[in-house]
Amino acid sequence: MKTDPAPILVWFRTDLRLADNPALISAVESGAPVVPVFIREEDRDDPWLPGAASRWWLHGSLERLGKALETLGSPLVLRSGDPAAVLEALVEETGAGTVLCNERAGPAALARDRRVEQRLAAHGVTVRFHNAALLFEPGTIRTKSGTPFRVFTPFWKALLAMSEPPHPTRAPSRLTPPAKPVPGESLEDWGLLPTAPDWAGGLRERWTPGEDAARERLADFLDGPVAAYPTERDRPDHDGTSALSPHLAFGEIGPRQVWHAARHAADHRPELASGAESFLRELGWREFNHHLLREEPGIPDTPLDRRFVHFRWRKDEAGLHAWQRGRTGYPIVDAGMRQLWQTGWMHNRVRMIVGSFLIKDLLIPWQEGEAWFWDTLVDADIANNAGNWQWVAGCGADAAPFFRVFNPILQGEKFDPKGDYVRRYVPELAKLPSRWIHKPWQAPDDDLRRAGVRIGHDYPRPIVDHGTARDRALAAFADIKKVED
Repeated sequence: MKTDPAPILVWFRTDLRLADNPALISAVESGAPVVPVFIREEDRDDPWLPGAASRWWLHGSLERLGKALETLGSPLVLRSGDPAAVLEALVEETGAGTVLCNERAGPAALARDRRVEQRLAAHGVTVRFHNAALLFEPGTIRTKSGTPFRVFTPFWKALLAMSEPPHPTRAPSRLTPPAKPVPGESLEDWGLLPTAPDWAGGLRERWTPGEDAARERLADFLDGPVAAYPTERDRPDHDGTSALSPHLAFGEIGPRQVWHAARHAADHRPELASGAESFLRELGWREFNHHLLREEPGIPDTPLDRRFVHFRWRKDEAGLHAWQRGRTGYPIVDAGMRQLWQTGWMHNRVRMIVGSFLIKDLLIPWQEGEAWFWDTLVDADIANNAGNWQWVAGCGADAAPFFRVFNPILQGEKFDPKGDYVRRYVPELAKLPSRWIHKPWQAPDDDLRRAGVRIGHDYPRPIVDHGTARDRALAAFADIKKVED
């Protein structure tokens, strides 16, 4: 007598999509009933659980994924707790013999996955991991001597020399549900959305989470804006980037989908080729950071360049608070920090400027900036967050030299020449002439009066003098070089 196959648990994590989802596709192809599961994980030892902005995004993404899975025939089951215990309970309830999931980043997350694998193996349950988050598996792109890359350009060349990433798979058209409904928790009861106060108005205005929105955003970007990407990507006053980063962070779209869509667009419209290549190079930087994190799991906390362990950082609570709230007195820095606060996102060029200011003008440890970004970014990604902050600090892989100290006035004048970006996010300066928008404390009294700006009252004076701060930073860097010598 033929028996029905045991159900398969598909454990969703940072892969909240149906298309090009290897774990889901593998479950569907088995012909077995599929039980989609998302676990709100609890781990007091992991400082990198989702921050406030990420929780807001997660609510919207799960809401949309849940509706899509219900339409396919098998609703998403929500549970909370330790993943190993939750999955053990689900195995008991459903009779499942297999758990399929896609790999994720971060040392604490990987450690939890190993515990899950070991505990379920004791019950005769197989756990299989797939790659959905990267173009290629970590460890597959190596130097000729077999070591991991520490410099991006040769990593990128090696990636390009490989065969093309696999083509993305289509979303399944139907899921076979389990024989009996599997109870779960209510998304509303998880309290992922802010209520008192509700600070997410700017996020709702700016973003739509979910797989459909990710696909539409990519299509809109490749329909034309990508052509000017090599220059426009550095202009915060223009809408010249894809803004796909939160969708990639939550896995609402995968890098293989982005890669092949960009290649297809360039093949059919030659005028897009240069922009598409520049865009894909940024996807390669994301790949580089993720491969690096797998090889160096300590980088979210510890400088890759160990000399920086001895760096003489300053404890400056007032400076940190001013930076977080966009009250430093440097308009391009303040505009970026306020954009982050209002929308959960910041333009990449401005991320470098505000990072340089925190680390080098204020001499505040890069880990403070990393933690703030983790809590406030909707695209918070442990590999990118750590890699990019270490890059700015000069202590990471292929990092900018520490002595490269961004001048916030010159950066503003170069990349926001008319001050449109500053005017949008620092409205108290909106009426200042462009000549003074990035250095309002130097503006003549008549211009300040006509603009309705009183320096030190309507807008703060600079909390540090950039020239003096730069000299201080270089002196501190010279001290760690002496330690090395």
